[in-house]
Amino acid sequence: MYNISEADKKWVDEIWAKIDSKLRTVAPLNKDKIPYTTVDGVYNDMAKEDITWWTNGFWPGMMWLMYVGTKNEMYKEVAENAEKMLDAAFEEYDHLHHDVGFMWHISSGVNYRLFGGKKSRVRTSIAADMLASRYNSSGKYIRAWNEDKVGWVIIDCMMNIPLLYWASEEYKDPRFKYIAMNHADTVMKTHIRPDGSVNHIVDLDPVTGEPKEAFGGQGYELGSSWSRGQAWAIYGYVISYIHTGKQEYLDTAKRVAHYFIANVCDDWLPKADFRCPDEPVIYDSTAGACTACGLLEIARLVPEHEKKLYLNAAMNLLKAMEKNFCNWTEEEQSILQMGTEAYFCRPQGKHAAIIYGDYYFIEAIYKLKGFDMLFW
Repeated sequence: MYNISEADKKWVDEIWAKIDSKLRTVAPLNKDKIPYTTVDGVYNDMAKEDITWWTNGFWPGMMWLMYVGTKNEMYKEVAENAEKMLDAAFEEYDHLHHDVGFMWHISSGVNYRLFGGKKSRVRTSIAADMLASRYNSSGKYIRAWNEDKVGWVIIDCMMNIPLLYWASEEYKDPRFKYIAMNHADTVMKTHIRPDGSVNHIVDLDPVTGEPKEAFGGQGYELGSSWSRGQAWAIYGYVISYIHTGKQEYLDTAKRVAHYFIANVCDDWLPKADFRCPDEPVIYDSTAGACTACGLLEIARLVPEHEKKLYLNAAMNLLKAMEKNFCNWTEEEQSILQMGTEAYFCRPQGKHAAIIYGDYYFIEAIYKLKGFDMLFW
């Protein structure tokens, strides 16, 4: 699928083998957990700490990536066990919000797309209905979070709306697709700046959909450039293009990608924010891993003479992070280190192992291996 050199193919094969070797040990040790981060090298368990936590789909998603790529039944068993544990989240309805796409689309959704099981279809359908119910038909957006944040829209939701594209295709019902596209169109106007940088949070008028106020969110400050927000936009818009064919979505993904590449290409190690003081240096490897996935999709979709720009950037990101941020030892259960939840965050959330960093790093290598893409 990707036109990479023999040396790069060898590198990809070696990294995939390392991933499989490590996870063949790590996965059975955590078969009854839903990890988020590690404490002294050992995964914690969000099934006990917070079953509604927004990242709880990434662990089973990782296991499905490994199952499809290796056909090792152990990965399937761990993924299905985590999917069943996630059922408890439906009982905590008040704590669920826009991130149900992250939680179920790559867990039960992949299970259903692989095997067609009724229970997995029902789980994924409930999540899609939940996400669709958050749509404001007057303002034409999907609201983020709960409580009094009626007009809050965040860039993260671009990575949740693929769940709605799935529902539209699965049920032959265009309303889900219309909701997703209306949301994507609104976010293009309210969150994507002319230079390709991205607002994290914008408060919209719930009647008109017009912007009222922007917030710095998880970045350094208002007007800054939270790198994972860039990543959500790059990957989110290219997925929307895949599902709709709307050229503006691909163009938007490319514009944000160009901004990301320009800001990371000195050493290919992504900072947590691209507009922040030089010191302290705060990295966020999760932004690089997610962006690499988006860049690989852009490379697959653009004309022949454009492909190299995005493919080379993805490879540079992955190689730099593997060299500097990956831990392949048995003392640490996660792989990709140096993830950061937000520019200003709790100490244990800075330069940490974060499950979605591993997920996207593995997904990028999975793509380069040429395996079937069932995940978005």
